Amino acid sequence: MARSKKKIDFEKNLSALEAIVHKLEDGELSLEASLTAFEEGVKLTRDCQGALTEAEQRVQLLMSRNGETELVDFTPQENEQ
Repeated sequence: MARSKKKIDFEKNLSALEAIVHKLEDGELSLEASLTAFEEGVKLTRDCQGALTEAEQRVQLLMSRNGETELVDFTPQENEQ
């Protein structure tokens, strides 16, 4: 069965959201353009939050064993340069 939700490109949406924030911070937009940009930013924020929630759920499923979630400490690896 095909999913009714369209997969979003998280990185693309996050970049678009950052661009909107910069435009709004510049203060160069008219009131109407600012409202339109804000509305688009809210939509992008919701899409990104949904993608993050879905990713978190997928990680929890992958980490569950025998029906119980196994909590594992996360230690990020530092980039060696």
